[in-house]
Amino acid sequence: MKERSKSSSVSNLPLILNIDDFKGDFSFDALFGNLVNELLPSFQEDSADSAEGHGIGGTDVLPNGHTRTSSDATKFAQGLSAPLFPEVDALLLLFKNSCKELVDLRKQIDGKLSNLKKEVSTQDDKHRKTLTELEKGVDGLFNSFARLDSRISSVGQTAAKVGDHLQSADAQRETASQAIELIKYLMEFNRNPGSLMELSPLFSDDSRVAEAASIAQKLRSFAEEDISKAMPSVVGGATASRGLEVAVANLQEYCNELENRLLARFDAASQRRELSTMSECAKILSQFNRGTSAMQHYVATRPMFIDVEVMNSDNKLVLGDQSSQAIPNYVARGLSKLYKEITDTVRKEAATIMAVFPSPNDVMSILVQRVLEQRVTSLLDKLLEKPSITHPRPVGEGGILWYLRMLAVAYEKTQELARDLRAVGCGDLDVEGLTESLFSAHKDEYPEYEQASLRQLYQAKLEELRAESQKVSEPSGTIGRSKGASVASSPLEISVAAVTEFLRWNEEAITRCTLFSSLPATLAANVRSVFTCLLHQVSQYITDGLERARDSLTEAASLRERFVIGSSVSRRVTSQAEAAAAAGESSFKSFMVAVQRAGSSVAIVQQYFANSISRLLLPVDGSHAAACEEMATAMSSAEGAAFKGLHQCIETVMAEVDRLLSAEQKAADYHSPDDGMVHDHRPTNACTRVVAYLSRVLETAFTTLEGLNKQAFLTELVRCL
Repeated sequence: MKERSKSSSVSNLPLILNIDDFKGDFSFDALFGNLVNELLPSFQEDSADSAEGHGIGGTDVLPNGHTRTSSDATKFAQGLSAPLFPEVDALLLLFKNSCKELVDLRKQIDGKLSNLKKEVSTQDDKHRKTLTELEKGVDGLFNSFARLDSRISSVGQTAAKVGDHLQSADAQRETASQAIELIKYLMEFNRNPGSLMELSPLFSDDSRVAEAASIAQKLRSFAEEDISKAMPSVVGGATASRGLEVAVANLQEYCNELENRLLARFDAASQRRELSTMSECAKILSQFNRGTSAMQHYVATRPMFIDVEVMNSDNKLVLGDQSSQAIPNYVARGLSKLYKEITDTVRKEAATIMAVFPSPNDVMSILVQRVLEQRVTSLLDKLLEKPSITHPRPVGEGGILWYLRMLAVAYEKTQELARDLRAVGCGDLDVEGLTESLFSAHKDEYPEYEQASLRQLYQAKLEELRAESQKVSEPSGTIGRSKGASVASSPLEISVAAVTEFLRWNEEAITRCTLFSSLPATLAANVRSVFTCLLHQVSQYITDGLERARDSLTEAASLRERFVIGSSVSRRVTSQAEAAAAAGESSFKSFMVAVQRAGSSVAIVQQYFANSISRLLLPVDGSHAAACEEMATAMSSAEGAAFKGLHQCIETVMAEVDRLLSAEQKAADYHSPDDGMVHDHRPTNACTRVVAYLSRVLETAFTTLEGLNKQAFLTELVRCL
């Protein structure tokens, strides 16, 4: 804002406001300050001068905050008549003029805005027209570009076709050139046999062996085609055929000679461990029958296959001293060590094969197959000799069980070897299937050998028990020499320990069945056959034991019949009858013990079936039910013998009761049949002996019999009494 003089009047004020005051960062407080700051300072100076004039004498507080003295009270009353803010009029005039100027400025601004709107509208119309024209031009350009692109595409396709034709023509030209070159080389071989020395230097230069091998293979392929199609200019089938035969024969001879040279070079480099030379020869040899001869030659020359000491070392490591029979645990350790050495050797060979051969997987397949078919098979043939089932070696020398244990050890360790070789690498070879084939002949006949082994072990155990019984048994004699000894002693009592040993054999056999049987159906069939063998053994063993115990009861009954007390009651007859009774009671106790042991044996078999056999049979429909039926059938004969023996025991008890009662009655009749004396009602000696005898019988029954056997025996005994 422009400055003006304090003394000038308000009506003559110059322009107060300027439009530039409203530009930039506008502040109303700053605008107002600029308007009034020129008037307010004069008012502040007048107020200060008035305050100084009234400041003499006592002081009073004025309404405006100033103080005055009491002596100036009169002067103050006089001064109230003058205006306190003399610049008010000037400020009012200033504000009115400012408002007028603001209105004028607004009108000016509105006018300028109206002009700008008109100008902007005009320019907008011009720009729209320009944009429309530009859009039309751009559309035209796009159409031109589309036509150009179509033209370029058409030209490009034509060029591509031309390029394809040129490439095809070039390929045909190259093929024709190669064919001409091959025909020239073929003409060199189309000579009489034995003229290979006259070939071009290409086929005799050692530095160009790779090129010569490639051309030789192409010539063989070319020569083996129909000569009438390969060379139409040849006239006469006979001449063409004869020329083809000569070329093919000469080419075959040259390829054989070249392959032998390369193999010799490969062997020399192999002995010097020159991997680069070996790799070069292997690449060239791969053109001959895909390198099969080189692969097989390399594998066949490995020391593990040609060194006799290696084979002898294998046998010694696994079999040990040939003069003694190998122990399965020792063989297992030997196989583990040997197979680890084989795996390490194959791993070392794999490193060389990877660095030398262009198709290492094929070489590894041949190597692993050779290891299994030669080195492992040779060892297994010596280790696994099938024994004769009809005339096996005795159990003391291992029997059939030795062969089965060796077979299990060899099979398990060879399976581990197959997994290790698979981890090292064996190409596309089915190493697991090949390993199975090594044992196929043994696995096919395995169930028969397993059953034969169990039968052999069973017979050997029975012979052992008979031998032990003969050692501890006393020589049989008359009742006079040994009171009831010949009847009471049993040659072969039922032993739960023997049945437990049967189960141990069977459990070991089941373990081998699980090892050799991969399919559930095969496993179930083998397990059933082995378990059925156990059922027959246990059934036969306890049935024979019960029958022997029944024979003791029968023999005791016959002795009892021989010494029945008749009319004579001599001391000698009474003593013999007492001995027969003692023999009967001893046989009774022996049979009760036999029944108890038979029941325990059956319970052990049933528990074994539930814990170990059921889970192997359940996956196959019908196998579990069939095994349960076989178990019930096998035990029925033992149950029949047990029930027959229990009836004999009851007969023995009743016969002894009758003997005791009748013996006293006959003695009383003999001494005083009718003496007229008055008898008391106290129990007789016979009654006391009967009660004591029955007490012993019941005690024996309660301590030995269990379940249904106890219930049936006691029920029948009570009925008879």
